Amino acid sequence: MDAAFTAEQDEMRRTLREILGRRCGPDEVKAAVRTAAGHDRELWQQLSQRLGLPGLAVAEEYGGVGCAPADLALACEETGRALLPSPLFATAALCVPLITALGTAAQRSALLPPLASGGLTAALAVPGPALATALGLTGDNTAGPWSGGGRAGGVQARPDADGDGWRLYGEAAQVLDGHSASLLLVAAHTGGFARSRTLLFLVREDAPGLVRQRQATLDETRPQARIELRDSPAELLGGAGAGAGAGAAAGPAAGTDVLGALAATGATACAVLAAEAVGAAARALDRTVEYVRQREQFGRAIGSFQAVKHRLADLYVQVQAARSAAYYAAWDPRQGGLALAQALEALRVTAGEAIQLHGGIGFTWEHDAHLYFKRAAADELLFGPVHRLRAHAADRAGLFAIPAAHVKAAV
Repeated sequence: MDAAFTAEQDEMRRTLREILGRRCGPDEVKAAVRTAAGHDRELWQQLSQRLGLPGLAVAEEYGGVGCAPADLALACEETGRALLPSPLFATAALCVPLITALGTAAQRSALLPPLASGGLTAALAVPGPALATALGLTGDNTAGPWSGGGRAGGVQARPDADGDGWRLYGEAAQVLDGHSASLLLVAAHTGGFARSRTLLFLVREDAPGLVRQRQATLDETRPQARIELRDSPAELLGGAGAGAGAGAAAGPAAGTDVLGALAATGATACAVLAAEAVGAAARALDRTVEYVRQREQFGRAIGSFQAVKHRLADLYVQVQAARSAAYYAAWDPRQGGLALAQALEALRVTAGEAIQLHGGIGFTWEHDAHLYFKRAAADELLFGPVHRLRAHAADRAGLFAIPAAHVKAAV
């Protein structure tokens, strides 16, 4: 495997960093997240049309670039450096792979081209605080009815009276970019108790009975929304109608196919998130190094003190190790969980040290260092925690499995 980046990848990274350096400073980020959309729409269109960012994960036959996950990870490393608020992750890393894997030919032809061009944005709605579970990041997503069912709440799906469609009822919280997405990909429980399963449904932004409310979040650069569905019409992803879905499995979007696609999407999303966290950690470290070179104490820059040098050196090693893990996961998404754990830990430690080394000014809530600290804390709440990411990776690798021979000997 050749892990070296191509000239095209280096050029994409350089161009993206240049654009974001001009248009996405801390003040611009704070202004963008306070808009109704939660991001700078003009900048999003520029990134979509000039660089084709949302099309990186879309096949060429549908108007995309058809790149490997490594290209999307590289792009998200740069957006992570700037803490860019945008629908890129929700659209390209979560929804596009699911539509590609489970959608019918007609659904892919209708949805992927506008998603690739940036004219259409999408969000994955999972009931409750279960995004990490649904994507198989911290445990097996086949264990437990995380999508709801019976009295468990969540989102319920039932066939239309005429059998030509579906109706959804319920709610989902913590939906990334759910308040502004043109298309919702909703995980819903269907089939009753005996035939319980989770399916994915497409819900348009103008669907009757759909209520969306933006939530107050710790990290404003990742807008979240609460989605309420009140007997809203929906289209089954991977199936034309509800006739087959009410009884037997409905085409490719049935049962384990959906869960397997969610787990595969989660593996790639881990690599993308890891690269994003590495970019944020690297930028937080750069800003801290720049500050300690300028701040003077006792007549000399505090960066010249040995204790400060040691702390910065430790941070540098941790960030570089996380970057190596993120790049490896971009080529082999099966290692995404471990890479994400390492990257989230590096971001949390680096952001915390950034606040400490900025001294009194760093502890003010309005300081830019807190943007990175909030991102670190919020990402671990959404996609972690770190110890569960590592525990799940260890379980899948069988690190702590007891050999059968040892069990028999003990008996």
